[in-house]
Amino acid sequence: MKFDSTLKAVILLIICTFFWGSCFPIGKHVLDEVHALTLVFWRFVIAAMCLALYIKAMRRPMPHLSSRQWLWVIMVSAVGVGGLNLGLFTGLVYTNATNGSLIMALSPLMTSLIACIALRTRPSVGQCFSLLVSLTGVLIVITNGRLETLFSMQINHGDKLIFCGMLAWSLYTYFSQGIGRWMPVIPYTFVGMLSGATVIGAMCLVSPEVHPLAELWNSSTLGVSELVYIGVFGTVAGYLLWLNGVHHLGSANASLFFNFVPIFSVLTSFILGQAVTRLQLCGIVIVIAGLLLPYIRRIKRMLQTCSES
Repeated sequence: MKFDSTLKAVILLIICTFFWGSCFPIGKHVLDEVHALTLVFWRFVIAAMCLALYIKAMRRPMPHLSSRQWLWVIMVSAVGVGGLNLGLFTGLVYTNATNGSLIMALSPLMTSLIACIALRTRPSVGQCFSLLVSLTGVLIVITNGRLETLFSMQINHGDKLIFCGMLAWSLYTYFSQGIGRWMPVIPYTFVGMLSGATVIGAMCLVSPEVHPLAELWNSSTLGVSELVYIGVFGTVAGYLLWLNGVHHLGSANASLFFNFVPIFSVLTSFILGQAVTRLQLCGIVIVIAGLLLPYIRRIKRMLQTCSES
């Protein structure tokens, strides 16, 4: 039973990272029509509306928490959800997608470091090796095997913003593991969407060049449909699946699957007409192998148990 729940969590995390990875090329196209803050604002508004309708339809009451717990939930959601998207999409305006993908690929390592510092423990050899293999595959995919591009990277304002967003997401992933023990996933995600919409909405108010309503009204049908996809699949479904994975696997193990995001971003770009090299496909295989390494022994034990019985 435990193996089945673990396998289910792994599959759902892969689906989650597909949604997020596909949002990179799709979001890049939407940014041709609307401002980055407008995209993120409507992303969370759509997500919050979907979750509110779901909660009302299913008649799920909000959990009874203390004022201290509510404050903690709102703070973690505002920093993690709002901080990630604010740093990521505003950073992409000033830097290229390669730099952004590379910086976001550091999230599993950062989450593991945060967990080790907080718990005062050392990561296992298996976790370190798995992370190293997966990160190697990510670098191959992002740089197309030209690792010398890493040394020619120039840290600019956009890179710093994306790094801050990545750090906010790593903190959110770690602290969500604890919050998940006393708050259900759906209400927690709903609070996260409201917090994200509030943070980005405040940024829109202080940015005179941003007009969310007018920009949405003047967008093409394709642009609006892509924005709805980002809101429904890239946000509602993505966050629900991610928090479910964190709950079942823990923050350190779940964060490893974030390496799939740039992989699915490349594959989605390929579907949309961008070429993908054999070396990048090789990198994808390396990433998948790195993620499977910690589970090989567990799978063998389960198979032995099944054969003996």
